[in-house]
Amino acid sequence: GMEAVLIHPFSGLLSAYGIGLSSVFASRQQGLLQPLAEESRAAIETLIAALRSEVVAELGEQGIAEEALSTRPVLHVRYDGTDTALPVNFEHGSIFRARSDFEAAHRAQFGFVYDVKPIVVETVAVEGMEAAREVRAETSAPNGAAGVEPKPSESRRIYTEGRWHEAGVYRRGNLKPSNTVAGPALIIEPNQTIVVEPGWRAEITSLNHVVIRRTERKARAAALGTEADPVMLEVFNNLFMSIAEQMGVTLQNTAYSVNIKERLDFSCAVFDRHGALVANAPHMPVHLGSMDRSVETVIRLNSGDIHPGDVFALNAPYNGGTHLPDITVVTPVFDDAQSEILFWAASRGHHADVGGTAPGSMTPLATTVDEEGVLFDNFRIVDRGRFREKELETLLTDHPYPARNPTQNIADLKAQIAANEKGVAELRKMLAHFGLDVVEAYMGHVQDNAAESVRRVIERLPDSAAYEYPTDTGQVIRVKITVDRKKREATVDFTGTSPVMKNNFNAPEPVARAAVLYAFRVMVEDMIPMNAGCLRPINIVIPDGSMLKPTYP
Repeated sequence: GMEAVLIHPFSGLLSAYGIGLSSVFASRQQGLLQPLAEESRAAIETLIAALRSEVVAELGEQGIAEEALSTRPVLHVRYDGTDTALPVNFEHGSIFRARSDFEAAHRAQFGFVYDVKPIVVETVAVEGMEAAREVRAETSAPNGAAGVEPKPSESRRIYTEGRWHEAGVYRRGNLKPSNTVAGPALIIEPNQTIVVEPGWRAEITSLNHVVIRRTERKARAAALGTEADPVMLEVFNNLFMSIAEQMGVTLQNTAYSVNIKERLDFSCAVFDRHGALVANAPHMPVHLGSMDRSVETVIRLNSGDIHPGDVFALNAPYNGGTHLPDITVVTPVFDDAQSEILFWAASRGHHADVGGTAPGSMTPLATTVDEEGVLFDNFRIVDRGRFREKELETLLTDHPYPARNPTQNIADLKAQIAANEKGVAELRKMLAHFGLDVVEAYMGHVQDNAAESVRRVIERLPDSAAYEYPTDTGQVIRVKITVDRKKREATVDFTGTSPVMKNNFNAPEPVARAAVLYAFRVMVEDMIPMNAGCLRPINIVIPDGSMLKPTYP
């Protein structure tokens, strides 16, 4: 754990002190739209010089001399034909290095690079600021005489570590460099109060900072292991959900369409190595309850043929999808040796249009799935780090009813790939911090905890109940819920539901399953992520050929 804490004399002032120390900043940028190549060097350097003059002039008007400034040229670079430009530092002046830095940044954000697509300098920018004032923060006791422990001005009782303690009270103005204060103690400053816990010692540095160091190892019943710990269970619940939330932020920020960027019709989640849902962000319930079927389909159909750098896309309603506009992008997370899949990251976005006989790809007049649009049935969208753009364009356009805006589809799919890469990166950070055995164990624990939470809900339900929901077109959805008190399980049986219809008013099995999952999840009072554990105590029976489980026509 943490062994030392540095406390600045003005830390109690929060951001005010930092704002006061911040440098004056100015920037200028201008479009260029030339290739990132040696033949463009003259144009790039000429523009940098002009922009630098403007930055220097603006800062000069604020009384900052040119010799007191530092400037930095930045190129905003993208692949030709794409929309996302990434900033690349150009202080070194090397075209080759700028290209390498851009490719590294693109691979980090999107998980792939293009082999032959030209790279374009979209804009050139120059940033300038007042040369930073040196602010040193000493984090160790000064050299010189041994520390001296001063006398407290008074004593107060404080409650910590589960009991009351007598704590000495020290006035900050009376403490000098090299003084030490052993906890428990209170150090009173004009802007803050410092609590020195038992087992810690405060030291006053020559810069008048306070460094609190641990002097006694904190007692712990056992090191973090694979056994479930109630506190760590909550930590991992929130860690897994946080990863999915960060994926969602990345997707929103990099998406192109209004549907995803502004209407937020998307979902992100992480899955274990078997494709079982571990945690999700609070996105679209119907997505989150059905995405595991998409991940399971990718695992089943590509067994033995999944490689590092591969990414898959799927929207097939008969093969793990929901409806065609909802395209799921699935990325495997490999171990350090790149030989074994440990986890999966997935994102699902509602695309504005994927073809079909009517804009929006949801016409009520469709009688076959092809009339709704383009089918992504286990499509390998990235092959070992190579984005298959030409193949993707062919899939979107070589169709009886092609996509109306394939460029937008491709841009949003890239954003989904980027979101998954964020999930992969964060899962790797978790692995580096906790280790594979602990992370996998807690993936199981959070699912076990969710299952137990749902079992407690089931205990409150009546022994059985039956419902019938007629539709305005004459069909009926029938469901019977039966509770097994001994097993603490429930059976949700849709037997008796109307057979499949010859239009698109059927619901794929993952949608019906997602509805059941969400209904039980909202009855859970515990703060848990919705995951595969929620469905363990629930047996769902959906007859083949019913309107809730149609087959491919």
